[in-house]
Amino acid sequence: MNQDDIRDLAAKAIEAREYAYAPYSNFTVGAALLTADGTLITGSNVENAAYPAGLCAERTAVFYAVAHGHRGFRALAVSGGQKDCPPEDYCMPCGMCLQVLSEFCGEEFDIFIVKSETDFLHLKLKDLLPHAFTIIKEKNIL
Repeated sequence: MNQDDIRDLAAKAIEAREYAYAPYSNFTVGAALLTADGTLITGSNVENAAYPAGLCAERTAVFYAVAHGHRGFRALAVSGGQKDCPPEDYCMPCGMCLQVLSEFCGEEFDIFIVKSETDFLHLKLKDLLPHAFTIIKEKNIL
């Protein structure tokens, strides 16, 4: 990916934060997922009074993409922080989101942790989840 592509992906993740539903934590997260065919899909976190019923932005984007026929992904950008404020820190994906990504992405999958369009960390999936649960795929059960 070139710098313009990364800036576009970062901008979409930042924009997706505006659609988050976070009345309990006031912590909004946006994600932008680039599919193998170049489609850009966004997601935001959605909280619920019954805490486990909520969904992270990253999984929102992945599940929407998969439900619409996408199976290959090129990159993900994630941005998070207090509602109506620019991010003060890098917002890392949780382990559950990383495990979902590992279902569809290889260990070299690009993840950008975004504060702004020009301030981001570039990591690989293997950096954030070095020991993904892959036993089912390895045994060819699926």
